[in-house]
Amino acid sequence: MRHARDFAVTVLALATLGVVAGVLWSILAPRPPYVVTGRGPVLADPSTQALIAADGWFAVVTGAFGLACGAAGYSLSRRGRPLAVVAGLAAGGLLAGYLATVVGGAVNLGSVSVAASGRNLPTVAGPLELTAQGVLVAWPMLAAGAFAALEGLAGYRDSPLRRPFGGRDPYGPISSYDISGGSAR
Repeated sequence: MRHARDFAVTVLALATLGVVAGVLWSILAPRPPYVVTGRGPVLADPSTQALIAADGWFAVVTGAFGLACGAAGYSLSRRGRPLAVVAGLAAGGLLAGYLATVVGGAVNLGSVSVAASGRNLPTVAGPLELTAQGVLVAWPMLAAGAFAALEGLAGYRDSPLRRPFGGRDPYGPISSYDISGGSAR
């Protein structure tokens, strides 16, 4: 029962942070310029870099949250049940990434728009959306990866591989030689 509770708490905490990440993404990411025509909104500059910048900012924001969540999940799960926390980091990271896209697209806080080249038509800031869907996995991958890296470091620190042969020299003690005469003491 405690495993299910740890999993659920991890997923819910990450979902809450996903909303915060969406607001932060909305503040930081530029919006592409659109021109409103009779047919509806049309991308004003097809060569705009704002679409790529929005994906990049999403990856940076969710990646930073993923690293922080992985480290926090590791430190909080030191008392046991790390498998439930890792599964919660993966599932919650996917949910948080999805919520960040929904909230970031709906919230129009920063509203930084990029100027369009070409004719001087009135432009409006377009919606914030992802064009590269692969960045949705930045959060869960970095969260689980940070957890695994910290677990590996702690496991190596406590490992007998650091002290082979029980800390003893397998060839016996090294005798000290007198440097001047070369004879053993």
